[in-house]
Amino acid sequence: MKRRDALKNSAAVLGLLAAAGVLPQAAHAAYNKAAFEAKTMADVLKAMGASAPAESKDVTLTAPDIAENGAVVPIGAATTLPNVKQLLILVEKNPNTMIAAFTVNEALESNFLTRAKLGQSSDVYAVAITNDGKAFFAKKEVKVTLGGCGG
Repeated sequence: MKRRDALKNSAAVLGLLAAAGVLPQAAHAAYNKAAFEAKTMADVLKAMGASAPAESKDVTLTAPDIAENGAVVPIGAATTLPNVKQLLILVEKNPNTMIAAFTVNEALESNFLTRAKLGQSSDVYAVAITNDGKAFFAKKEVKVTLGGCGG
């Protein structure tokens, strides 16, 4: 096969995938701009369609007590609650409160790890939102010694 034929076939396959709606742009369909741009925890939960959160032992948050570099802080969130539709990671004092949002269903284990940028010492929350709009959280204070958001 010649290079020209391979490019032509690739373009045809790409066109078929675009027509079928299978391209990565479909991942942006679940992006909630208002929630990611919210400045407070209450605004994030309102944008996500959740009620006021209640603390729960069924939601766990894994984060260091002291983060030596705020640019790469490992954070984990998990829950054993039934009927969870989303698991969020929120940082109270960051310019944008919501760090991550994971969509959950019965086929997935509700246990996620990520790295986040923390601008300063702050409370970090793991919030589980159930199918009926109830929110449950776990909280931990993380002290940052070297700022990540511009520090």
